[in-house]
Amino acid sequence: MLIKEKIHQAAELLREFGCDCWLTFVRETAVNGDPVLPFLVPGDLTWHSAFLVGRDGRTRAIVGRYDRQMVVDTGAYDDVTSYVTGFREPLQAVLKELNPRTIAVNFSEGSEICDGLTHGMYLTLEKTLEEIGMADRLVSAEKLVSALRERKSAAEISRIREAIRHTEEIYALVAPFIAPGKTEKEIADFMYAEIVRRGLPTAWSRETCPAVYTGPDTAQAHYNPTGRIVRPGHLLNMDFGVKVDHYCSDMQRTFYVLEKGETEAPVDVQKGFETLLRSIEAAREAIRPGAAGRDVDAASRAVLAAAGYEEFPHALGHQVGRFAHDGTAILGPAWEKYAQKPFRTLEPGMVFTIEPRLTVPGRGVATIEDMILVTETGSEWLSHPQTELILVGRESR
Repeated sequence: MLIKEKIHQAAELLREFGCDCWLTFVRETAVNGDPVLPFLVPGDLTWHSAFLVGRDGRTRAIVGRYDRQMVVDTGAYDDVTSYVTGFREPLQAVLKELNPRTIAVNFSEGSEICDGLTHGMYLTLEKTLEEIGMADRLVSAEKLVSALRERKSAAEISRIREAIRHTEEIYALVAPFIAPGKTEKEIADFMYAEIVRRGLPTAWSRETCPAVYTGPDTAQAHYNPTGRIVRPGHLLNMDFGVKVDHYCSDMQRTFYVLEKGETEAPVDVQKGFETLLRSIEAAREAIRPGAAGRDVDAASRAVLAAAGYEEFPHALGHQVGRFAHDGTAILGPAWEKYAQKPFRTLEPGMVFTIEPRLTVPGRGVATIEDMILVTETGSEWLSHPQTELILVGRESR
């Protein structure tokens, strides 16, 4: 079971980072859940709940009476304590027994994936610990939570590969459906019908997954498909992913709609696409354990700049896992909005997208997004990278 696997990994990380105890503290998780909670329990919790992992591998949970059996059934906890009137005394008793020098909790200034402890819950926890003289032992669990999400296990990688397989198959099915006169929404609906047929959830919000953008002057990203019509001479790109057993894919593909009499893309479109390929290859060559994300991003941007294209206004790539945007480290520039994420170094087990983009004037946006795994010696493609522009004929199908 993945929960057992990740909790065992958490104990190893506590030893690696020299911390005594990791404490996840939540309530009403259907309303305001911690992003790390699926690694600890299979469902939502109602009352205040605490999950503790010690560096010795011992695991404890304190939950409301009606949540107890669900937690026990995971088989991941050495002790599950339930309560009716309040969590304070059971939690204090466990912490007194453990007497940890440091208690890592889930807050972070720079990583949303590690910032699951709300301010109100932090204050509640702080008051509870003050009563037993342990409030000054609270530290950020950012390093631990980041590593827990980022260092993918074989089981996690297997799920991601399966999500990629479905995504690639659906892209292959939609390619012959695309034709001049079709709308972005019709193309997205075709893809969504196939998602439903396979019984899969989308990797992010249904409104923008799949996302379809055709021609110049589109929203370009993070926007729903519209009634805009596919026209010859334009680029069309799509952003799409699914979930398999809670793990995501996230991939983009670019198409060119042939003009009458054309058998291949014109020079300006082909130049843009080939520049993208070189940009992606430069990034792939830079990916290795110990490399900084900003350096991988810079290698990709340098190729586009040398070819005369403007730099893209986003990071080159993000991590993928239980969310389409997951993990702390990114392949990105040292911009304010990314805080310290681009400075983090890459580790084996991280899964990233590589997704540069450029604009071909009068044609639209060309972008490719494929998924890559950081290995012990470099990197390995998880998806089958797009290496040729997909050409769309004029005739309706």
